[in-house]
Amino acid sequence: MRGWRPATEEALYGPRGFYRRPEGPAGHFRTSVHASPLFAGAVARLLRLVDEALARPAELAFVDLGAGRGELVTAVLRALPAEVASRARGYAVERAARPAGLDHRIEWLPEPPPGVTGLLFANEWLDNVPVDVAEVDAHGVPRLVLVGPDGTESLGEPVGGPDARWLETWWPLSPAGRLPAEGLGRDAFGTEGLRAEIGRPRDAAWAAAVAGLRRGLAVAVDYGHSAGARPPFGTLTGFREGRETAPVPDGSCDITAHVALDACALPGGRLLSQREALRALGVSGDRPPLALASTDPAAYVRALAGAGEAAELTVRGGLGDFGWLMQPIGIPDPLPDPLPDPLRNPLPDGKQPST
Repeated sequence: MRGWRPATEEALYGPRGFYRRPEGPAGHFRTSVHASPLFAGAVARLLRLVDEALARPAELAFVDLGAGRGELVTAVLRALPAEVASRARGYAVERAARPAGLDHRIEWLPEPPPGVTGLLFANEWLDNVPVDVAEVDAHGVPRLVLVGPDGTESLGEPVGGPDARWLETWWPLSPAGRLPAEGLGRDAFGTEGLRAEIGRPRDAAWAAAVAGLRRGLAVAVDYGHSAGARPPFGTLTGFREGRETAPVPDGSCDITAHVALDACALPGGRLLSQREALRALGVSGDRPPLALASTDPAAYVRALAGAGEAAELTVRGGLGDFGWLMQPIGIPDPLPDPLPDPLRNPLPDGKQPST
């Protein structure tokens, strides 16, 4: 047996790993990229705002980090006006092989390109950066969770060093860091069985990706949780063929866990919900005026269909609750401040099954 981090690394990215399978991620789960072309259109608008903040550089990079099969970078480049597209350069960062037929202008890389200027966009990438899992034993000691190829678990050595310090700071596995069950005093709160995903590798991966950006904006979009509301038993799970399943590190399923985006954030970053971000970029989900049905029925039907797609991207309790971590580098934050959302909850519960 071994820790979940090395087991997940091999299961997802090894020679027979899940993300090297020919059907790609879209065959197993649905992201915002697959839900509607409105998402790529909004990202293209964000890229144009970054372009303006950079005073229209001679080369404008769009880096799609965790590119799947290149769906987002392809759609974003197509959505740009001619003048911006003539200066834009697309990078798809993915460990799988380059898909056949991808636009030859898109560079396919296993790692983010260094020293670029523009927009780095990581849509549901951090949740697949492998992490170890800790669980509290009967004596109140957080221990590393070990896993076999069939998903069977056991407890290993106590968590120590930098991982223990990360837990203490961001996900404390102790009564002092948890709210007791309703109606119980804090002394009645037991700790045995509490679990946490140790997000330190994700913090490091995000910092390394951002460091490759000379000037511009880095954005991480993912589902997760924030300090003070960590799930008591962790979030590690699997996805296969559109359904959630038990995580088994044998390459047969996606293995994913929610992201502590607040821990990943670097100085100057801000966190908002996808609902807020997309509304600031013109995707609202509002129904078209009924009067349009009388004056231009075809336009009304098109607008109604677009509103339905926008609603899926921005709905509370679903994709709209995903977190957007915005990290400007050398420029002011180019995204307009969104309207206040009184029910704001930027960190939802999970991936959307494919349909």
